[in-house]
Amino acid sequence: MITAICPGSYDPVTNGHVDVIKRAAAIFDRIVIGVVRDPTHKQTLFSVEERVAFLEDALGSCENVVVDVFSELVVDFARKHDATTMVKGLRVISDFEWEFQMNHLNRQLAPEIETLYVMSSPLYSFVSSSGVKEIASFGGKVDELVPAAVARRFTEIYPDGRPGAPVSPSE
Repeated sequence: MITAICPGSYDPVTNGHVDVIKRAAAIFDRIVIGVVRDPTHKQTLFSVEERVAFLEDALGSCENVVVDVFSELVVDFARKHDATTMVKGLRVISDFEWEFQMNHLNRQLAPEIETLYVMSSPLYSFVSSSGVKEIASFGGKVDELVPAAVARRFTEIYPDGRPGAPVSPSE
């Protein structure tokens, strides 16, 4: 059985993420979505439990996809799941620049783990988690950009569409 991981913060998962994961699920026998518990490069809006629940809800129909949380090096997470491949989505040139650096670092640490890049569908090439959070914080409609559960949660967090005054995600 060939296993791949799809690591990310998923804060929150977008329809672009779901598209990439479903396409990868058609290629590999098993996909393990790795949710970074506490990303070092950004503070998350949603708790790790919420991010996992959003992913499980959005991908429940994909029988070969599981979600797990990790706090170690991504290559160690891949090894823990006997994954031979990391799947990453690419939307724009800036994604490529970041992923190019990460690929070389990961190959230095684990040359046996390959990275497969899946180009974003044009429909989602402009969608980012940070962009979706900003739109939602101003009361903008994000229903077509994120799974339904995420859109509902944004409505709860930003009932008045006021940035800077969110309701705590854990409430």
